[in-house]
Amino acid sequence: MNKQSCLVIGAGDATGGAIARRFAREGFETCIVRRARHLEDLEKLADSIAEDGGSAHAFGVDAREEEEMIDLFAKIEKDVAPLGVVVFNIGGNVNFPITEMTSRVYRKVWEMSCFAGFLTGREAAKVMLPRGQGTMIFTGATASVRGGPGYSAFAGAKHGLRALAQSLARELGPQGIHVAHAIIDGAIDTAFIAERFPDRYAMKDQDGILRPSEIAENYWHLHSQQRSAWTFELDLRPWLEKW
Repeated sequence: MNKQSCLVIGAGDATGGAIARRFAREGFETCIVRRARHLEDLEKLADSIAEDGGSAHAFGVDAREEEEMIDLFAKIEKDVAPLGVVVFNIGGNVNFPITEMTSRVYRKVWEMSCFAGFLTGREAAKVMLPRGQGTMIFTGATASVRGGPGYSAFAGAKHGLRALAQSLARELGPQGIHVAHAIIDGAIDTAFIAERFPDRYAMKDQDGILRPSEIAENYWHLHSQQRSAWTFELDLRPWLEKW
């Protein structure tokens, strides 16, 4: 395939956007996805990528909705380019004491961070398997490997996403599909961290928080690996992070 697309589910102004930019620099048709209410912001990101010489397509899709996801993959394959890379980058980080956790919040976080990942992986497999090639990368978190006080919903969902990625890697790897899981263990340079955790954000000048562009560089590295030495799980954290 001469022309391929890279789909980023959960593309914002930080990690997801940086991943889209990185793959666009390599000539991929980048397809960026968030819910419809964020479409205006997505279009601005797509315009910015185009200004830098890349190509981007914005889609307002709810990744938790099965029919919307089926239609998304079909549209990209038909109207953009064959999918060579699919990145699932939805978060859903919330913190509530267990006695204050509602079933609605718990279910929503699971749908965002785990169920949507299942739909992404399934639809990606459908189009990649006949070609015998492709890369899927699932973004994890500290909560993927250990729970913490108040993180019952987020940790449960991220544990589930990690198990999904492991299962897909073992099923699809022997068929030519590289599936990887990236554990992002630390604060990221985002407006959320700047507003909620100013002391942590102040460590930015010491490289004490993760730079989205460096996360994206590692995602490109995962995709570029030769199949005799594929990585399944990669953990990324700042040098000052305790672990």
